[in-house]
Amino acid sequence: MSTVSSTTFLHRFDASHTTIDLPERFTFPFCYEPHPLTLLAAQQLQTWLNCQPAFSEEQTPMAEGKMFGVLAVRDNTGTLGFLCAYSGKTSMLEEMQVFVPQIVDISSQESFVTKESAVINDINSEIAALEEAEEFSILKQQVEQQKVSYNERITLQQANMAEQKRKRKQEREQGRVALSSEEYAILDKQLNGQSIFLKKQLLALKAELNQQLTDAQIAFDNYQNQINLLKKQRKKLSNRLQKKLFEQYRLLNCAGEEKDVNTIFAEIKEQPPSGTGDCAAPKLLQYAFAHEFEPIALAEFWWGESPKSQIRQHKKYYPACNNKCKPILSHMLSGMTLDDNPLLINTGKDKTIDIIYQDEHLVVINKPEELLSVPGKLVTDSVYTRIKDMFPHADGPLIVHRLDMSTSGLMVLALTKRANKSLQHQFVTRQVEKQYVALLEGQLPAKRGEITLPLCLDVDDRPRQMVSFEHGKPCLTVWELISFDGQFSRVALEPKTGRTHQLRVHCAHKSGFNMPIVGDDLYGTKKERLCLHAQMLSFEHPISKEKLTFSVSPNF
Repeated sequence: MSTVSSTTFLHRFDASHTTIDLPERFTFPFCYEPHPLTLLAAQQLQTWLNCQPAFSEEQTPMAEGKMFGVLAVRDNTGTLGFLCAYSGKTSMLEEMQVFVPQIVDISSQESFVTKESAVINDINSEIAALEEAEEFSILKQQVEQQKVSYNERITLQQANMAEQKRKRKQEREQGRVALSSEEYAILDKQLNGQSIFLKKQLLALKAELNQQLTDAQIAFDNYQNQINLLKKQRKKLSNRLQKKLFEQYRLLNCAGEEKDVNTIFAEIKEQPPSGTGDCAAPKLLQYAFAHEFEPIALAEFWWGESPKSQIRQHKKYYPACNNKCKPILSHMLSGMTLDDNPLLINTGKDKTIDIIYQDEHLVVINKPEELLSVPGKLVTDSVYTRIKDMFPHADGPLIVHRLDMSTSGLMVLALTKRANKSLQHQFVTRQVEKQYVALLEGQLPAKRGEITLPLCLDVDDRPRQMVSFEHGKPCLTVWELISFDGQFSRVALEPKTGRTHQLRVHCAHKSGFNMPIVGDDLYGTKKERLCLHAQMLSFEHPISKEKLTFSVSPNF
């Protein structure tokens, strides 16, 4: 790609941009539609990436994916161009004179980074040596063996006591018939003595085995404490090194004001996550402000294979992440006029709720898309507030389950506490039957099947969910193809579990359908609406116990 100057990393547009109107306001980076200028810049960058062997689309398989960003800018001479950046760090890309440099050049901080990293690496080696030592394995095995021995010997002793008790009972029954009262009293005393002796024997055995187990556990714990102390020391040193590094990330805004990462996160009383400041968006803005460029529009896209856990599709555009970028971009963009934050807009204000069924205990509605189920932090209009206004005498909590704001379809609300308790129980015990219909762009691989990807929150990019076999909760979605028209698959989805964004992630993830639901702005591409609709709901009436089933077709 050609540059205006080899030292500024400011690239010229290959195609004409003079017919493109400049935006009046800068991109709101957490929810946006790419501006035509950024689409032009991204196309040039993608053409360049395709010429690089490690990133070419013709590579099979493609290199591990990465997020790239472009920033349309105007320099102080009025020349329009764009900057390029990538998220994270990689020596392969740093050597190329295409991308703006890292905000902090670690090599320039080598004096303290190398020194403190060396100490941390030494501790890592000590921990590894202790954990891999034969002594550690032996001590761990001894604890396990003592636990097994305890259970086996106590169980055996208790079984023997039970057998002796059975024999004593038999002797007593025979003695009552065959012996005089004086003789039976002597026998009974002897048998009671045997019982007391066996109980004392059991207590002594437990004490002996407990002591053996305690000795083994103490030996293991003493060894484990050595490891724990080293890990604690490593964490302390790592946090100190991280803090020192974050002090070097002094981020600018359009007014030339500078704040380091530690200060920015301290203001919101949070700890900066690892990697903060290394994403594409802050790199681009930092370079623009440092060289007195005027930022015009921003866009970030994914290039390459999707990661195993998150949903990232090749060439798709994505907003800046919330956990790392939102705090620092709030500072970097302060003083700039931004596009409206869509989260402040009540997109459901003109939508109406259709009541499908109601009685004194419950109400079933057809929720329109883009209306919240419950009040949000920024928008309070919701199913809850509207139903509360419609049924002012309802004494129940109303909400029993929820639909995503962008999802339309059937919801049941409880008007009484008794109904709420019953319906909640039915949802928790999975007695409620639910069926959704979704529209996917592409053809499904079969006519029916199941998806079982476990899900958890993506803490770096809330509210998105991610697949995690280590930390995720079990999920099950049963699906069946309804129709395929040559472009779109209409599919029935039955979530047997009720995880956040379950259907959306199961459809979009590469190990699911690898096809985002049409209109999914979180995991796919935004369109007029999210084509996901709760079309069937079946449950037991909380009072009459009658089976109720409702069905409403989608409007897509």
